[in-house]
Amino acid sequence: MSTYVLNLISLLGGLALFLYGMDVMGKSLERFAGGRLQTILARMSSSVPRGFLLGLAVTAVIQSSSATTVMVVGFVNSGIMTLKQAVGVIMGSNVGTTVTAWILSLAGLEGDSLLVKFFKPSTLAPLLGLIGIILYMFTKSERKKVVGTILLGFMALMTGMDIMSSSMSFLKGEVWFADLMISFSNPIIGILVGALLTALIQSSSASVGILQSLCSTGAVTFGSAIPVILGQNIGTCVTALLGSVGANKNARRTAMVHLYFNVVGVLIFVFVFYGLGMVLPWNFLSLQAGARDIAIVHTCFNVSATVLLLPLNGLLVKLATFSVPEDKAEEKTELLDPRLLATPAVAVQRSHEIAGQMARQASEAMTLAMGLTRTFDSKTMDRVLELEACTDRYQDALGTYLVQLSAKELSAEDNRILNTLLYTVADLERVADYAVSVGRASLTMAEKKVAFSAQAMAELEVLERAVLDVLDRTVAAYERFDLALASKVEPQEQVVDLLVREVKTRHIRRLREGLCSVEYGVVLEELLSAYERTADHCSNVAVEMLQVAEGKLEAHEYLNALKAGQLQESAAFAERFARYKAQYAFPEEGSVR
Repeated sequence: MSTYVLNLISLLGGLALFLYGMDVMGKSLERFAGGRLQTILARMSSSVPRGFLLGLAVTAVIQSSSATTVMVVGFVNSGIMTLKQAVGVIMGSNVGTTVTAWILSLAGLEGDSLLVKFFKPSTLAPLLGLIGIILYMFTKSERKKVVGTILLGFMALMTGMDIMSSSMSFLKGEVWFADLMISFSNPIIGILVGALLTALIQSSSASVGILQSLCSTGAVTFGSAIPVILGQNIGTCVTALLGSVGANKNARRTAMVHLYFNVVGVLIFVFVFYGLGMVLPWNFLSLQAGARDIAIVHTCFNVSATVLLLPLNGLLVKLATFSVPEDKAEEKTELLDPRLLATPAVAVQRSHEIAGQMARQASEAMTLAMGLTRTFDSKTMDRVLELEACTDRYQDALGTYLVQLSAKELSAEDNRILNTLLYTVADLERVADYAVSVGRASLTMAEKKVAFSAQAMAELEVLERAVLDVLDRTVAAYERFDLALASKVEPQEQVVDLLVREVKTRHIRRLREGLCSVEYGVVLEELLSAYERTADHCSNVAVEMLQVAEGKLEAHEYLNALKAGQLQESAAFAERFARYKAQYAFPEEGSVR
């Protein structure tokens, strides 16, 4: 009895190490791939075949079809990806997950050659673990540390697999276990067992690995393995179905496409395979299956199902649409789907995209508002107010999401992006607020019939051009996280400050000479304040980008040192300031009529 208990403890410990290694390796691979996963999946899956190849590649990289599918559900729910694009990616993920089974099949390698011995887990796992710990502990590069974590995860995975296989040796010759394996030869029982096991541990790759480790007992035959593998493909759909709860209809349809793809594939296989077996018995079903045989069966099923159903992707979409019908209530697309938090690198990339959209909206609002100073139009003003409301909504969504994301384990690069977003979204929202201020000042001008002189309008045009250039440069730098471009914002903002002071000086001079009215001065002051503050917020965004990249958060001290010539980049700052100052020169007073 004690032997059984000790073997059971060893088995459970091996299982724990196996699942831990798979989790560590998968998450580390996600971090290594970074936000490029979203770019690859969302922007390059324009057709179903192309989506299939991309789904296959991404799943092979991150070693989890469940993670890929949940990501796709999140993309559809956020409006990044259409239902049609999602179909191909889902099919590709089913084939991509077979890579894990092939890696795990290394445990079943047999032979006396040096090459075979090298690739056996007992040799390869310690070697990769040694390389991994060296990279993790003795290198400073973030990417090298992530690679080290991947190798350590792989070592844990293979070691756990080896422990499970060894601890199951006591099951050899056990009649009850042999009878249990024989019962799995019943397609219904085998499929149910495979589905339940996979649904329980939320990973088809892990359940396939467990099945491969059972092969060491010698009790697993092709007849018992095939139904379990079929069930594992159905069980893996549970993760996506759970992930779609509370999502919009297209996201729920995406999860249903995943379910229908696997269920239809299994049903066709069962009817064809076992139907033919009634006429032409499959003699190989009674043969013992090894770890490599499990990988072959797993791959053959998924590839065959894809070849059969890929041309019928439209039918799967119709089935999903029928299952999740149109709802009369209008659905809102989530800007930032909580499901993406499961893959933090993708969530960071999505947050960056949303913040970039917010910056563009603020820039558009200010551009439209400036046009109202010439000719006021109520429809344009409504658009400015609409854009400002959008930036408010984006700021609220980002604020909550970024706080949640900050608790996740991120790479140094993703942390830099996250911190920059946390410190800058409020500045972007304020730009839209000042656009509304400009619009309201324009409304006052229209209502009171305040008309600027030609000289004043010429000066305002120079100032507005400078402000828009600062804004455009800031938005472009922000969207691309271009630090070289961000470094050009501050000298341009300083020029805007000079222009604002010059406009005020000229206005006071004209006021004393009786060339303009007091009403003009009130409106002008409101416009100048909005323009100056807009440039200030652009400066805040650019400086925060530069400071966060340096691992510092001392914007005020940085600006003082920059202007005082105490920094290495001070010379470039002075040169740019002089150039921009000459670029935005005012016309001579009295030269414009």
